[in-house]
Amino acid sequence: MSILYLLLGFILLVAGGEFLVRSSVGLSLKLNLSRMIIGLTVVSFATSAPELIVSIQGALSGFSGLAVGNVVGSNIANIGIVLGVTALIAPLGMEKDFFKFNWPWMVFFSFLGYGLLKWGNDLLRWEGLLLLALLAVFLAALIRKARKEPAAVTVDIDVNEDGTSSPWWKIIVFLILGGIALWLGSEWLVKGAVQIATQLAIPESVIAVSMVAVGTSVPELAASVIAALKKEKAISLGNLVGSNIFNLGSVLGITALIEPIYLDGDNLRLLNNDIWWMVGFALILLPLAYLPKKYIISRFKGLFLLISYGLFLYFAFSTL
Repeated sequence: MSILYLLLGFILLVAGGEFLVRSSVGLSLKLNLSRMIIGLTVVSFATSAPELIVSIQGALSGFSGLAVGNVVGSNIANIGIVLGVTALIAPLGMEKDFFKFNWPWMVFFSFLGYGLLKWGNDLLRWEGLLLLALLAVFLAALIRKARKEPAAVTVDIDVNEDGTSSPWWKIIVFLILGGIALWLGSEWLVKGAVQIATQLAIPESVIAVSMVAVGTSVPELAASVIAALKKEKAISLGNLVGSNIFNLGSVLGITALIEPIYLDGDNLRLLNNDIWWMVGFALILLPLAYLPKKYIISRFKGLFLLISYGLFLYFAFSTL
């Protein structure tokens, strides 16, 4: 039953995330928001919805390790698995100004998340508000930058094949179905993960950074693989990095505002071990950008990222 809950939770989170993205984009188009603004804000936030719902559900249920581990593990999976698999299918090009804007912000949020959590082994409401405020600053800077360089923004946000928005009834149905699917999916995913952790005597944080994190990263992985197979550039390194920033800024921020997070016991491994892997995966992008070929994430580099993720999982479970 635990495995069944876990699998059903995964499926509902994927479906719920897809419905929410479509309804959010459709609603934004109805409100005449520009496609650039929708792509950089609405879609980014909607794709982080599975992580957000699972983290809130974990925190409200008293499983703070699951709430934090989900974010840390998702950020690691986005680079280790999603970027690794995508590069194996089709090498990705890096924008030359990637390290002037996107990458520094991701590294900044990574260290800030660690600092706030390490200071008192918790994340209080004012710290969650700080993360959200800094995320707003990042979005404002991102939108300002995109307006100056609109050609650099390529986001596939069409709801219908002809590029138009869906009718109101369909937007509302997608919104309701997405909300229900995300709620049920998070309930079952958390329930299954906690039961497995209890039965196998594994800390909830370990389950969170592995199985739960991969589950909430499935939408990004599916979209990346499909885009790579079609040889499209809809999924870029910037999109994945933006997702990581949203996970730290909005998911941790909103979760802490709703229910403060407290880490103790086995969950402290998140601060002493797992979160440093997250920082490491963020930092490793710098040398990968220049060695051996500049601004290309080749198949070899993709394989390196996948092997590194395998090592992360090995050490996560070997310390039990």
